[in-house]
Amino acid sequence: MRPWLLLPPKIAHDINGYALPFLSYLHGKKIPQWNSFTWRDMTFANPLGIAGGVDKDAEHLGDWWRLGCGFVEVGTVTPLPQTPNPGKIMDRDMKLTAMWNKMGFPSHGADEVFYNLASYAPRFRTPVFVNIGKNRQTPNNQAVNDYLELVDKLRPWADAFVVNISSPNTSGLRELQKKENLGALLKPILDRVSHYEPTPVLVKLSPDMGEEGLAEAVSNCQELGVDGFVLTNTTLSRPTGCHFPAEGGMSGAPLKDLSQRALQIAVQTLGKKREGMLLVSAGGVLTPEDVFERLQMGADLVQIYSALVFHGPRFFHDVAARRKNVGR
Repeated sequence: MRPWLLLPPKIAHDINGYALPFLSYLHGKKIPQWNSFTWRDMTFANPLGIAGGVDKDAEHLGDWWRLGCGFVEVGTVTPLPQTPNPGKIMDRDMKLTAMWNKMGFPSHGADEVFYNLASYAPRFRTPVFVNIGKNRQTPNNQAVNDYLELVDKLRPWADAFVVNISSPNTSGLRELQKKENLGALLKPILDRVSHYEPTPVLVKLSPDMGEEGLAEAVSNCQELGVDGFVLTNTTLSRPTGCHFPAEGGMSGAPLKDLSQRALQIAVQTLGKKREGMLLVSAGGVLTPEDVFERLQMGADLVQIYSALVFHGPRFFHDVAARRKNVGR
């Protein structure tokens, strides 16, 4: 029974914050341990977590831990508070098992996220990744200042930063993935984190660059010294019969092939240089078998978003139970 699917997507999204604490106590258990590992002094009880966009302002960390997350990514966080893009910002297609959003980094801002993370800090139970992005009014040639401000403010509570330069919902943001822009953005970020107690920096890339473009972006980021990748963000592509608007990002089942291919390209492009780097796979992960498949393909971690919408908050423990049965 998934009563939230009877509601319009935006209403279901808005009431989620009120329902999640109840659901986490109803379904919550200890964080399950399977495929546990340690990376950069972070211990992952299991490799399954939430993607950026699920808990934008770090308001529900305790709930996600009760529901079984092996790690949590919060954000995208912007320096200043900002509202969603105007107009309709989300939809779903039950037949395609697809989600669509045109949110555009709605955020309560860095100050509130700092407060939320600080309040959880004594009780951190899993690694916490912080996904950072620029405010929409910040031009690309000044974007690095937004990212540096977020690093400076949130570094006490971030186990890793995820640099989001791939959302299709902030005008011009994906231009920052190009070779001529990457160095000017990433090098100052990497230099800044090196001045503090080093914090890993991951880059979240788009599935829409094409194979050559994606391979080039992975190679360029690796040469600059990033610590890993989140593959991938949502897509502007649309399958046949899809009723979603042309603008906005789509996730869910139609993103699966693109996300898998991005993971393959990253593994192949990095080759032996992959050692010590972290690969996080997101997009089209809707079943326990999808999770296991991404791990077999070379992902270290797997993230979900649409699976929570279509299958509910028990997904983390369902995957753990399936993993236990498979291992028998």
